[in-house]
Amino acid sequence: MSYSSVNPATGEVLKTFIEHTDQEMMDALATADKAFVSWAARPIEERAKIISRAAQLLLERKSELAKLATLEMGKRIAESHGEVELSAAILQYFADHAGGFLAPKPFKSAMGDAHLEFSPLGVLLSIQPWNYPYYQLARFVGPHLMSGNVMLLKHAPGVPQCAVAFDKALKDAGVPVGVYTNLFLSNDQSGALIDDPRVKAIALTGSERAGTALASRAGKNLKKSTMELGGSDAFIVLDDADLDHTVAMAILGRFGNNGQTCIGAKRFIVVESILDKFLPRFVAAAKELKLGDPLDESVTLGPLSSDAALQLILRQINDATSHGAKVLLGGHRAGTVGAFLEPTILTGLTPDNPAYRQEFFGPVALIFPAKDEAEAIAIANDSPFGLGGSVYSKDIERAKRVASRVETGMVFINYPDVSWPDLPFGGIKRSGYGKELSNLGLEEFVNKKLVLVPNIPA
Repeated sequence: MSYSSVNPATGEVLKTFIEHTDQEMMDALATADKAFVSWAARPIEERAKIISRAAQLLLERKSELAKLATLEMGKRIAESHGEVELSAAILQYFADHAGGFLAPKPFKSAMGDAHLEFSPLGVLLSIQPWNYPYYQLARFVGPHLMSGNVMLLKHAPGVPQCAVAFDKALKDAGVPVGVYTNLFLSNDQSGALIDDPRVKAIALTGSERAGTALASRAGKNLKKSTMELGGSDAFIVLDDADLDHTVAMAILGRFGNNGQTCIGAKRFIVVESILDKFLPRFVAAAKELKLGDPLDESVTLGPLSSDAALQLILRQINDATSHGAKVLLGGHRAGTVGAFLEPTILTGLTPDNPAYRQEFFGPVALIFPAKDEAEAIAIANDSPFGLGGSVYSKDIERAKRVASRVETGMVFINYPDVSWPDLPFGGIKRSGYGKELSNLGLEEFVNKKLVLVPNIPA
Protein backbone atom coordinates (compact mmCIF):
# COMPACT_ATOMS: atom_id res chain seq x y z
CA MET A 1 0.00 0.00 0.00
CA SER A 2 1.13 3.58 -0.58
CA TYR A 3 0.26 7.19 0.13
CA SER A 4 -0.14 9.03 -3.18
CA SER A 5 0.38 12.74 -3.71
CA VAL A 6 -1.90 13.70 -6.64
CA ASN A 7 -2.41 17.22 -7.96
CA PRO A 8 -6.23 17.58 -8.04
CA ALA A 9 -6.03 20.41 -10.58
CA THR A 10 -4.40 18.15 -13.17
CA GLY A 11 -4.69 14.56 -11.97
CA GLU A 12 -0.89 14.20 -12.11
CA VAL A 13 0.70 11.82 -9.60
CA LEU A 14 3.45 13.86 -7.94
CA LYS A 15 5.00 11.37 -5.56
CA THR A 16 4.20 8.16 -3.69
CA PHE A 17 5.22 6.92 -0.25
CA ILE A 18 5.16 3.32 0.95
CA GLU A 19 3.20 2.69 4.15
CA HIS A 20 5.18 1.77 7.23
CA THR A 21 5.21 -1.90 8.13
CA ASP A 22 3.72 -3.22 11.34
CA GLN A 23 7.22 -3.71 12.71
CA GLU A 24 8.24 -0.14 11.82
CA MET A 25 5.08 1.12 13.52
CA MET A 26 5.76 -0.84 16.71
CA ASP A 27 9.39 0.29 16.72
CA ALA A 28 8.21 3.90 16.45
CA LEU A 29 5.83 3.35 19.37
CA ALA A 30 8.62 1.89 21.49
CA THR A 31 10.85 4.85 20.66
CA ALA A 32 8.07 7.31 21.52
CA ASP A 33 7.34 5.57 24.80
CA LYS A 34 11.01 5.82 25.76
CA ALA A 35 11.30 9.44 24.60
CA PHE A 36 8.36 10.48 26.79
CA VAL A 37 10.36 10.12 29.99
CA SER A 38 13.05 12.61 29.01
CA TRP A 39 10.71 15.01 27.15
CA ALA A 40 8.29 15.26 30.08
CA ALA A 41 11.19 15.87 32.46
CA ARG A 42 12.70 18.62 30.30
CA PRO A 43 12.05 22.12 31.71
CA ILE A 44 9.12 23.76 29.96
CA GLU A 45 11.33 26.72 29.04
CA GLU A 46 13.46 24.36 26.93
CA ARG A 47 10.41 22.86 25.26
CA ALA A 48 9.19 26.39 24.53
CA LYS A 49 12.45 27.32 22.77
CA ILE A 50 12.14 24.32 20.47
CA ILE A 51 8.47 24.92 19.64
CA SER A 52 9.16 28.62 19.09
CA ARG A 53 11.97 27.70 16.71
CA ALA A 54 9.59 25.41 14.83
CA ALA A 55 7.17 28.33 14.42
CA GLN A 56 10.01 30.44 13.01
CA LEU A 57 11.00 27.69 10.56
CA LEU A 58 7.43 27.42 9.26
CA LEU A 59 7.50 31.13 8.44
CA GLU A 60 10.95 30.91 6.86
CA ARG A 61 9.73 28.04 4.65
CA LYS A 62 6.30 29.55 3.98
CA SER A 63 6.60 29.67 0.20
CA GLU A 64 7.79 26.08 -0.09
CA LEU A 65 5.18 24.76 2.34
CA ALA A 66 2.34 26.72 0.76
CA LYS A 67 3.14 25.44 -2.69
CA LEU A 68 3.11 21.85 -1.43
CA ALA A 69 -0.35 22.31 0.11
CA THR A 70 -1.69 23.80 -3.11
CA LEU A 71 -0.22 21.04 -5.23
CA GLU A 72 -1.42 18.22 -2.99
CA MET A 73 -4.97 19.27 -2.09
CA GLY A 74 -5.82 22.19 -4.38
CA LYS A 75 -5.97 25.01 -1.86
CA ARG A 76 -5.58 28.44 -3.47
CA ILE A 77 -2.02 29.66 -3.01
CA ALA A 78 -3.04 32.74 -1.00
CA GLU A 79 -4.98 30.52 1.39
CA SER A 80 -2.01 28.17 1.65
CA HIS A 81 0.21 31.07 2.69
CA GLY A 82 -2.38 32.06 5.29
CA GLU A 83 -2.53 28.52 6.66
CA VAL A 84 1.22 28.37 7.18
CA GLU A 85 1.12 31.72 8.98
CA LEU A 86 -1.72 30.54 11.24
CA SER A 87 0.13 27.31 12.00
CA ALA A 88 3.20 29.25 13.04
CA ALA A 89 1.05 31.53 15.20
CA ILE A 90 -0.42 28.50 16.99
CA LEU A 91 3.00 27.04 17.77
CA GLN A 92 4.26 30.40 18.99
CA TYR A 93 1.16 30.97 21.13
CA PHE A 94 1.63 27.75 23.05
CA ALA A 95 5.38 28.29 23.34
CA ASP A 96 4.55 31.63 24.99
CA HIS A 97 1.56 30.65 27.13
CA ALA A 98 1.70 26.94 27.99
CA GLY A 99 3.84 27.64 31.07
CA GLY A 100 1.08 29.76 32.55
CA PHE A 101 -1.61 27.25 31.62
CA LEU A 102 0.34 24.42 33.26
CA ALA A 103 1.28 26.25 36.46
CA PRO A 104 -0.33 24.78 39.62
CA LYS A 105 -3.70 26.43 40.29
CA PRO A 106 -5.13 27.05 43.76
CA PHE A 107 -8.44 25.30 44.30
CA LYS A 108 -10.80 26.73 46.89
CA SER A 109 -12.13 24.14 49.30
CA ALA A 110 -13.51 24.05 52.84
CA MET A 111 -11.46 20.88 53.33
CA GLY A 112 -8.11 22.64 53.38
CA ASP A 113 -5.22 23.88 51.23
CA ALA A 114 -5.80 22.49 47.71
CA HIS A 115 -4.35 22.96 44.27
CA LEU A 116 -4.42 21.33 40.85
CA GLU A 117 -1.28 20.13 39.12
CA PHE A 118 -1.09 19.39 35.39
CA SER A 119 1.05 16.54 34.11
CA PRO A 120 1.31 14.87 30.67
CA LEU A 121 -0.27 11.51 29.88
CA GLY A 122 2.37 9.94 27.62
CA VAL A 123 2.15 8.79 24.00
CA LEU A 124 -0.76 10.32 22.07
CA LEU A 125 -2.08 9.08 18.73
CA SER A 126 -3.32 11.80 16.37
CA ILE A 127 -5.18 11.10 13.10
CA GLN A 128 -5.59 14.17 10.91
CA PRO A 129 -7.32 15.12 7.61
CA TRP A 130 -6.12 16.63 4.36
CA ASN A 131 -8.07 19.90 4.13
CA TYR A 132 -5.68 21.93 6.34
CA PRO A 133 -2.50 19.86 6.16
CA TYR A 134 -0.42 22.13 8.46
CA TYR A 135 -3.00 23.85 10.65
CA GLN A 136 -4.48 20.51 11.75
CA LEU A 137 -1.04 19.36 12.86
CA ALA A 138 -0.07 22.62 14.54
CA ARG A 139 -3.19 22.80 16.70
CA PHE A 140 -2.36 19.33 18.05
CA VAL A 141 1.40 19.70 18.28
CA GLY A 142 1.50 23.15 19.91
CA PRO A 143 -0.39 22.44 23.14
CA HIS A 144 0.42 18.79 23.59
CA LEU A 145 4.17 18.85 22.98
CA MET A 146 4.37 21.86 25.27
CA SER A 147 2.53 19.96 28.01
CA GLY A 148 5.16 17.21 27.86
CA ASN A 149 3.32 14.57 25.85
CA VAL A 150 4.83 12.83 22.83
CA MET A 151 2.91 11.76 19.74
CA LEU A 152 2.49 9.48 16.79
CA LEU A 153 0.87 11.27 13.87
CA LYS A 154 -1.08 9.60 11.05
CA HIS A 155 -1.78 12.20 8.39
CA ALA A 156 -4.26 11.82 5.52
CA PRO A 157 -3.04 9.72 2.56
CA GLY A 158 -3.56 12.59 0.10
CA VAL A 159 -1.03 15.00 1.66
CA PRO A 160 2.12 12.97 2.38
CA GLN A 161 4.54 15.65 1.20
CA CYS A 162 2.98 18.15 3.60
CA ALA A 163 3.28 15.59 6.38
CA VAL A 164 6.98 15.05 5.66
CA ALA A 165 7.67 18.79 5.40
CA PHE A 166 6.01 19.52 8.76
CA ASP A 167 7.89 16.65 10.39
CA LYS A 168 11.17 18.01 9.03
CA ALA A 169 10.47 21.48 10.41
CA LEU A 170 9.97 20.03 13.88
CA LYS A 171 13.10 17.89 13.66
CA ASP A 172 15.16 20.84 12.37
CA ALA A 173 13.88 22.90 15.29
CA GLY A 174 15.30 20.38 17.73
CA VAL A 175 12.37 18.11 18.58
CA PRO A 176 14.08 14.89 19.73
CA VAL A 177 13.62 11.56 17.97
CA GLY A 178 10.50 9.85 19.24
CA VAL A 179 8.79 12.99 20.53
CA TYR A 180 6.97 13.54 17.22
CA THR A 181 6.77 10.73 14.68
CA ASN A 182 5.04 10.94 11.31
CA LEU A 183 3.72 7.55 10.22
CA PHE A 184 2.11 6.41 6.97
CA LEU A 185 -0.39 3.85 8.25
CA SER A 186 -3.50 2.00 7.21
CA ASN A 187 -6.73 2.28 9.19
CA ASP A 188 -6.19 -1.22 10.58
CA GLN A 189 -2.74 -0.27 11.83
CA SER A 190 -4.17 2.81 13.55
CA GLY A 191 -6.67 0.58 15.31
CA ALA A 192 -3.87 -1.66 16.56
CA LEU A 193 -2.15 1.37 18.07
CA ILE A 194 -5.32 2.32 19.95
CA ASP A 195 -5.32 -1.17 21.48
CA ASP A 196 -1.72 -0.88 22.70
CA PRO A 197 -1.50 0.13 26.38
CA ARG A 198 1.46 2.42 25.69
CA VAL A 199 -0.84 4.75 23.73
CA LYS A 200 -2.67 6.81 26.34
CA ALA A 201 -5.11 8.92 24.30
CA ILE A 202 -6.43 9.48 20.78
CA ALA A 203 -7.38 12.59 18.81
CA LEU A 204 -9.17 12.50 15.47
CA THR A 205 -10.20 15.18 13.05
CA GLY A 206 -12.14 13.50 10.28
CA SER A 207 -15.44 12.11 9.13
CA GLU A 208 -18.40 11.13 11.26
CA ARG A 209 -17.89 7.54 10.11
CA ALA A 210 -14.24 7.49 11.20
CA GLY A 211 -15.17 9.12 14.50
CA THR A 212 -17.75 6.45 15.26
CA ALA A 213 -15.23 3.66 14.67
CA LEU A 214 -12.31 5.22 16.53
CA ALA A 215 -14.31 6.56 19.48
CA SER A 216 -15.80 3.10 19.94
CA ARG A 217 -12.36 1.50 19.94
CA ALA A 218 -10.95 4.11 22.32
CA GLY A 219 -13.90 3.60 24.65
CA LYS A 220 -13.41 -0.15 24.61
CA ASN A 221 -9.84 0.48 25.78
CA LEU A 222 -10.93 3.08 28.37
CA LYS A 223 -8.80 5.75 26.72
CA LYS A 224 -9.44 9.46 26.53
CA SER A 225 -10.30 10.74 23.07
CA THR A 226 -11.31 13.94 21.31
CA MET A 227 -13.27 13.95 18.07
CA GLU A 228 -13.62 16.88 15.64
CA LEU A 229 -15.94 15.50 13.00
CA GLY A 230 -18.21 16.83 10.28
CA GLY A 231 -20.25 19.98 10.31
CA SER A 232 -23.13 21.58 8.44
CA ASP A 233 -22.95 25.08 9.85
CA ALA A 234 -25.95 27.37 9.77
CA PHE A 235 -25.51 30.84 8.27
CA ILE A 236 -28.51 32.73 9.70
CA VAL A 237 -29.51 35.93 7.91
CA LEU A 238 -31.94 38.04 9.97
CA ASP A 239 -34.23 40.66 8.45
CA ASP A 240 -32.01 43.58 9.51
CA ALA A 241 -28.73 42.21 8.12
CA ASP A 242 -26.37 44.45 6.17
CA LEU A 243 -26.73 42.74 2.79
CA ASP A 244 -23.51 43.97 1.19
CA HIS A 245 -21.49 42.64 4.11
CA THR A 246 -23.57 39.49 4.51
CA VAL A 247 -23.24 38.44 0.86
CA ALA A 248 -19.48 38.99 0.98
CA MET A 249 -19.29 36.83 4.10
CA ALA A 250 -21.51 34.19 2.47
CA ILE A 251 -19.06 33.87 -0.42
CA LEU A 252 -16.12 33.68 1.95
CA GLY A 253 -17.82 31.24 4.30
CA ARG A 254 -19.04 28.82 1.64
CA PHE A 255 -16.36 28.95 -1.04
CA GLY A 256 -13.23 29.52 1.04
CA ASN A 257 -10.82 26.57 0.92
CA ASN A 258 -12.82 25.46 -2.14
CA GLY A 259 -15.76 24.72 0.13
CA GLN A 260 -13.82 22.09 2.08
CA THR A 261 -13.93 23.46 5.61
CA CYS A 262 -15.48 21.72 8.61
CA ILE A 263 -16.78 25.04 9.94
CA GLY A 264 -17.60 26.46 6.53
CA ALA A 265 -21.05 27.99 6.07
CA LYS A 266 -23.21 25.31 4.46
CA ARG A 267 -26.86 25.89 5.33
CA PHE A 268 -28.02 29.43 4.50
CA ILE A 269 -31.10 30.10 6.59
CA VAL A 270 -32.63 33.39 5.46
CA VAL A 271 -35.66 35.16 6.94
CA GLU A 272 -38.24 35.31 4.12
CA SER A 273 -38.73 39.08 4.26
CA ILE A 274 -35.13 39.56 3.09
CA LEU A 275 -34.70 36.41 0.97
CA ASP A 276 -35.65 38.09 -2.34
CA LYS A 277 -32.92 40.66 -1.76
CA PHE A 278 -30.24 38.29 -0.47
CA LEU A 279 -30.56 35.42 -2.93
CA PRO A 280 -30.06 37.27 -6.27
CA ARG A 281 -26.99 38.99 -4.84
CA PHE A 282 -25.58 35.72 -3.53
CA VAL A 283 -26.13 33.95 -6.87
CA ALA A 284 -24.58 36.84 -8.80
CA ALA A 285 -21.53 36.91 -6.52
CA ALA A 286 -21.05 33.14 -6.81
CA LYS A 287 -21.19 33.42 -10.62
CA GLU A 288 -18.19 35.77 -10.45
CA LEU A 289 -15.94 33.14 -8.88
CA LYS A 290 -13.06 32.24 -11.19
CA LEU A 291 -12.26 28.52 -11.43
CA GLY A 292 -8.75 27.50 -12.33
CA ASP A 293 -5.21 26.55 -11.31
CA PRO A 294 -4.94 27.30 -7.58
CA LEU A 295 -1.33 28.40 -8.08
CA ASP A 296 -2.68 31.32 -10.15
CA GLU A 297 -3.29 34.16 -7.69
CA SER A 298 -6.16 35.52 -9.80
CA VAL A 299 -8.16 32.30 -9.34
CA THR A 300 -10.87 32.47 -6.65
CA LEU A 301 -12.06 28.84 -6.65
CA GLY A 302 -9.82 25.82 -7.04
CA PRO A 303 -10.55 22.11 -7.40
CA LEU A 304 -11.83 19.67 -4.84
CA SER A 305 -9.12 17.64 -3.17
CA SER A 306 -9.52 14.58 -5.37
CA ASP A 307 -11.61 13.01 -8.09
CA ALA A 308 -13.18 10.78 -5.42
CA ALA A 309 -14.32 13.87 -3.52
CA LEU A 310 -15.76 15.33 -6.73
CA GLN A 311 -17.68 12.15 -7.55
CA LEU A 312 -19.11 11.99 -4.02
CA ILE A 313 -20.47 15.51 -4.12
CA LEU A 314 -21.88 15.03 -7.64
CA ARG A 315 -23.78 12.00 -6.30
CA GLN A 316 -25.08 14.12 -3.42
CA ILE A 317 -26.30 16.82 -5.80
CA ASN A 318 -28.01 14.25 -8.01
CA ASP A 319 -29.62 12.63 -4.98
CA ALA A 320 -30.83 16.02 -3.73
CA THR A 321 -32.40 16.99 -7.05
CA SER A 322 -34.02 13.58 -7.50
CA HIS A 323 -35.79 14.25 -4.20
CA GLY A 324 -37.10 17.65 -5.30
CA ALA A 325 -34.27 20.14 -4.74
CA LYS A 326 -33.77 22.82 -7.40
CA VAL A 327 -30.42 23.96 -8.79
CA LEU A 328 -30.16 27.75 -8.87
CA LEU A 329 -26.54 27.73 -9.98
CA GLY A 330 -23.99 25.17 -11.13
CA GLY A 331 -24.43 21.55 -10.20
CA HIS A 332 -21.97 20.06 -12.70
CA ARG A 333 -18.34 19.16 -13.09
CA ALA A 334 -16.36 22.01 -14.64
CA GLY A 335 -14.20 20.92 -17.54
CA THR A 336 -12.73 17.47 -18.13
CA VAL A 337 -9.33 17.82 -16.42
CA GLY A 338 -9.00 18.10 -12.66
CA ALA A 339 -11.51 17.76 -9.83
CA PHE A 340 -13.38 21.02 -10.50
CA LEU A 341 -17.01 21.61 -9.54
CA GLU A 342 -19.05 24.61 -10.61
CA PRO A 343 -20.06 26.82 -7.67
CA THR A 344 -23.46 25.39 -6.82
CA ILE A 345 -26.55 26.71 -5.00
CA LEU A 346 -29.52 24.45 -4.16
CA THR A 347 -32.94 25.38 -2.86
CA GLY A 348 -36.27 23.62 -2.26
CA LEU A 349 -34.78 21.25 0.32
CA THR A 350 -37.52 19.66 2.41
CA PRO A 351 -36.91 17.61 5.57
CA ASP A 352 -37.53 14.36 3.68
CA ASN A 353 -34.71 15.15 1.24
CA PRO A 354 -31.48 13.26 2.18
CA ALA A 355 -29.52 16.47 1.56
CA TYR A 356 -31.44 18.27 4.30
CA ARG A 357 -29.23 16.74 7.00
CA GLN A 358 -26.08 15.90 5.03
CA GLU A 359 -22.74 17.66 5.01
CA PHE A 360 -21.69 18.90 1.55
CA PHE A 361 -17.89 19.09 1.68
CA GLY A 362 -17.35 21.28 -1.35
CA PRO A 363 -18.58 24.47 -3.05
CA VAL A 364 -22.31 23.77 -2.62
CA ALA A 365 -24.65 26.13 -0.73
CA LEU A 366 -28.04 25.01 0.57
CA ILE A 367 -30.78 27.67 0.90
CA PHE A 368 -33.50 27.44 3.58
CA PRO A 369 -36.22 30.14 3.86
CA ALA A 370 -37.49 30.88 7.40
CA LYS A 371 -40.70 32.69 8.30
CA ASP A 372 -39.07 34.57 11.14
CA GLU A 373 -36.24 34.52 13.65
CA ALA A 374 -37.78 31.71 15.69
CA GLU A 375 -38.13 29.42 12.67
CA ALA A 376 -34.57 30.27 11.58
CA ILE A 377 -33.32 29.01 14.94
CA ALA A 378 -35.48 25.88 14.68
CA ILE A 379 -34.09 25.07 11.21
CA ALA A 380 -30.53 25.68 12.40
CA ASN A 381 -31.02 23.22 15.26
CA ASP A 382 -32.69 20.59 13.06
CA SER A 383 -29.38 19.00 12.18
CA PRO A 384 -27.36 16.05 13.44
CA PHE A 385 -24.29 18.30 13.46
CA GLY A 386 -23.24 21.04 15.85
CA LEU A 387 -19.77 22.36 15.04
CA GLY A 388 -20.07 26.07 14.21
CA GLY A 389 -22.48 28.64 12.85
CA SER A 390 -22.97 32.36 12.30
CA VAL A 391 -25.67 35.02 12.71
CA TYR A 392 -26.03 38.22 10.62
CA SER A 393 -27.77 41.30 12.01
CA LYS A 394 -27.04 44.98 12.49
CA ASP A 395 -28.28 44.56 16.06
CA ILE A 396 -25.39 42.83 17.84
CA GLU A 397 -27.36 42.15 21.03
CA ARG A 398 -30.12 40.53 18.97
CA ALA A 399 -27.55 38.41 17.15
CA LYS A 400 -26.07 37.32 20.48
CA ARG A 401 -29.52 36.27 21.72
CA VAL A 402 -30.02 34.17 18.60
CA ALA A 403 -26.51 32.72 18.95
CA SER A 404 -27.31 31.60 22.50
CA ARG A 405 -30.20 29.50 21.19
CA VAL A 406 -28.27 27.77 18.39
CA GLU A 407 -27.18 24.26 19.41
CA THR A 408 -23.55 24.20 18.34
CA GLY A 409 -20.03 24.39 19.70
CA MET A 410 -19.17 27.82 18.25
CA VAL A 411 -21.16 30.77 16.91
CA PHE A 412 -19.75 33.83 15.14
CA ILE A 413 -21.51 37.17 14.78
CA ASN A 414 -21.40 38.80 11.32
CA TYR A 415 -18.51 36.57 10.28
CA PRO A 416 -18.65 33.03 8.89
CA ASP A 417 -15.87 31.30 10.81
CA VAL A 418 -12.59 32.01 12.47
CA SER A 419 -9.91 29.98 14.20
CA TRP A 420 -7.22 31.52 16.36
CA PRO A 421 -4.81 30.08 18.93
CA ASP A 422 -6.54 31.58 21.98
CA LEU A 423 -10.09 30.57 20.94
CA PRO A 424 -11.43 27.12 21.90
CA PHE A 425 -12.47 25.02 18.91
CA GLY A 426 -14.88 22.07 19.01
CA GLY A 427 -18.44 20.89 18.52
CA ILE A 428 -21.34 18.86 19.91
CA LYS A 429 -23.79 16.25 18.63
CA ARG A 430 -22.46 14.28 15.64
CA SER A 431 -19.73 16.88 15.19
CA GLY A 432 -17.81 15.28 18.03
CA TYR A 433 -16.57 16.25 21.47
CA GLY A 434 -13.63 17.88 23.18
CA LYS A 435 -11.84 21.16 22.53
CA GLU A 436 -8.72 22.18 20.66
CA LEU A 437 -6.67 25.38 20.94
CA SER A 438 -6.66 27.79 23.92
CA ASN A 439 -6.07 26.56 27.46
CA LEU A 440 -9.12 24.28 27.09
CA GLY A 441 -7.47 22.40 24.25
CA LEU A 442 -4.24 21.97 26.17
CA GLU A 443 -6.12 20.58 29.18
CA GLU A 444 -7.69 17.76 27.16
CA PHE A 445 -4.59 15.57 27.42
CA VAL A 446 -3.13 16.28 30.84
CA ASN A 447 -3.77 14.73 34.22
CA LYS A 448 -5.43 17.35 36.43
CA LYS A 449 -4.18 16.10 39.74
CA LEU A 450 -5.62 17.30 43.04
CA VAL A 451 -3.16 17.86 45.88
CA LEU A 452 -4.79 18.56 49.25
CA VAL A 453 -3.49 19.38 52.71
CA PRO A 454 -6.59 18.64 54.80
CA ASN A 455 -7.53 20.90 57.71
CA ILE A 456 -9.08 17.93 59.50
CA PRO A 457 -7.44 17.28 62.88
CA ALA A 458 -5.32 14.15 62.94
